[in-house]
Amino acid sequence: MAYKPSPAQPPSALLRQVRPLRLLLNQAERLEHLQRLLESQLQPAAREHCHVASWRDGTLLLVVTDGHWATRLRYQQKRLLAALQGMEAFGNLRRILFKVQPPLVPAKRGGHIAELSSSAAESLRDTAEGITDPKLRAALERLASHASLKP
Repeated sequence: MAYKPSPAQPPSALLRQVRPLRLLLNQAERLEHLQRLLESQLQPAAREHCHVASWRDGTLLLVVTDGHWATRLRYQQKRLLAALQGMEAFGNLRRILFKVQPPLVPAKRGGHIAELSSSAAESLRDTAEGITDPKLRAALERLASHASLKP
């Protein structure tokens, strides 16, 4: 019995047909709508630093990029709470929580790379010859082997 894959479907059709994906899409669209409503009440400078994380049981959880913006938003919490309560989507809003979560930034690579000169490698090899500890000697020889091939 051979496996016959189902025909390819456009992603939008899959998102609308498969129940778990449809639920996930609906939740993402709901959060996006809440984010737009929140941004309408925030100062323009704060918009990129504050995102809706969840909305349940009358509690709005906002993720803020750093402590500075969390403090600024906490000072405005009463005003923001009153403004959002006036909107239909936030009708039963009772409190706003702020959580600081720095943005995920990939580690920088390709910065300054230290190169080992041939004279430094030779010095390491000479030092390794006088070492009796086999592990330390092997480590120094490995380090010396990383020398650039340039004279």
